[in-house]
Amino acid sequence: MENDNLLEKVRSKAQGWLTESYDAETRAQVQALLDNEDPTELIESFYKDLEFGTGGLRGIMGVGSNRMNIYTVGAATQGLSNYLKKEFADLDQIKVVIGHDCRNNSRKFAEISADIFSANGIKVYLFESLRPTPEMSYAIRKLGCQSGIILTASHNPKEYNGYKAYWNDGAQMIAPHDKNTIAEVNKIRNASDIKFKGNKELIEIIGHEIDAQYIKDLTGISLSPEAISRHRDMKIVYTPIHGTGVKLVPMALEAFGFTNIIHVPEQDVVSGDFPTVVSPNPEEPAALALAVKKAKETDAELVLASDPDADRVGSAVKNNEGEWVLLNGNQTALIFVYYLIRRWKELGKINGKEYVVKTIVTTETIKTIAERNGVEMYDVYTGFKWIANVMRENEGKKNYIGGGEESYGFLCEDFVRDKDAVSACAMLAEIAAWAKDQGLTLYQLLQNIYVEYGFSKEKGISVVKKGKSGAEEIEAMMKQFRENPLTEIAGSKVVSFLDYATLKGKDCLLNETITLDMPTTSNVLQYFTEDNTKVSIRPSGTEPKIKFYCEVHSTVKSVDELPAAEKAAQEKIERIKESLGI
Repeated sequence: MENDNLLEKVRSKAQGWLTESYDAETRAQVQALLDNEDPTELIESFYKDLEFGTGGLRGIMGVGSNRMNIYTVGAATQGLSNYLKKEFADLDQIKVVIGHDCRNNSRKFAEISADIFSANGIKVYLFESLRPTPEMSYAIRKLGCQSGIILTASHNPKEYNGYKAYWNDGAQMIAPHDKNTIAEVNKIRNASDIKFKGNKELIEIIGHEIDAQYIKDLTGISLSPEAISRHRDMKIVYTPIHGTGVKLVPMALEAFGFTNIIHVPEQDVVSGDFPTVVSPNPEEPAALALAVKKAKETDAELVLASDPDADRVGSAVKNNEGEWVLLNGNQTALIFVYYLIRRWKELGKINGKEYVVKTIVTTETIKTIAERNGVEMYDVYTGFKWIANVMRENEGKKNYIGGGEESYGFLCEDFVRDKDAVSACAMLAEIAAWAKDQGLTLYQLLQNIYVEYGFSKEKGISVVKKGKSGAEEIEAMMKQFRENPLTEIAGSKVVSFLDYATLKGKDCLLNETITLDMPTTSNVLQYFTEDNTKVSIRPSGTEPKIKFYCEVHSTVKSVDELPAAEKAAQEKIERIKESLGI
């Protein structure tokens, strides 16, 4: 009976898309879904509205209220326009920046968004072609805009597209602006509510001039130009994985002083079909396989990669046996924080007002490095907007050194407010040159960090649950972990349990309640055990997954002890998975 009711509601909703407010192609596609004997796709396309959430929109492309198309994108832009006009009613001219990545329909969605903003009297700076997300963030601040959007689904598979909305500081929106924008978007109930007819006089195409300014500003964050000069011909393989880094990352590397950048021609091809990979995600070894192959062929020293919108950085280095290994997001974040703090100290830039930021699911070893060096560290929720929020609150008061998250995002500069693979690629290359000055490879530098600050191994495990039934399963899993907290994990007693949805936790040793100091609630659970194991559990905000983050620690006295520590950590993580039932 329940399924009959759902199908009836879905059919009624779909028939609303057959009116003249929708274009002929859309109406034909909706009619085909209605006529299909198998209602599965019809239900998935219409059983809910694609939510304009706190991270914007992200979904599979296609017709329907639960899909990315010109009408869901249009509603988002109209709602954002309405909110901007309320919030900045005192301005003579409201301004926004629009960027987009390489995905299918991204340019189309960007141009339609430009039309809608301009139809609402808002000045639009539209990038001439695909650009990295961090450059769009940079342009908001540089051009004095009140908002900006970028059409991207980051590293999701090719079926997806997305829409991220930013505020006037160049960061993705947080409260109250995210909730207020969502409320305005939710008021758009029909295509007839959207102003599609643009005002070309309010749309300005931008590109090369912003590129040049952005790259020039990035060179200002270099801390070891002499090391680069000595190793400028170091062989670096770079792949944009078909995305927006194709031009800007090589430009940044060259501006820093590197002269021997080796391309992966097959992946320099800009394509939303991502023809050489199953998933354009630098977290996955398959996405870097062609770059590693090229590195072997050319005897390169470093492999760098960026995801389609060039905000996440991937890398591969040679281990002590000369084999290529991929660095994960926690390892690159460790290397960045270690290097930045060390060089800031050596250059006399530390004056007691410096800070770094990490997310709560990112390695605790970053905290150890910061504390031992007298640098303040902030722990924030997953999502770079929370790192940007700390930057906003500290602007003009404290000095930002760097911030990152385990999901391959890092930001070395304070004039961008989102993770930046363009600067991260350039800075990783600089660190490799600096390490070379010390007679070390990047891999050996990481080993030395482990010896000095403690060995940690982190493992992220994603359990995918698709569709409506999957969402319900994920909800049930979170409820079980929340209401029946584990008392031990892999044989180690749980000493604290934190629930960020209630901002309460429990000190299990003292049997006392802990109050968590965070700006808002979040659906995240964390366990800490007696042996310093940390387990975090959260549903993904952008994908049909529940994510488990496992982190184990040990002390090593020398590099020689690392293989045994690695083996023990891997065994421990397997026991953790058993404890979690995954």
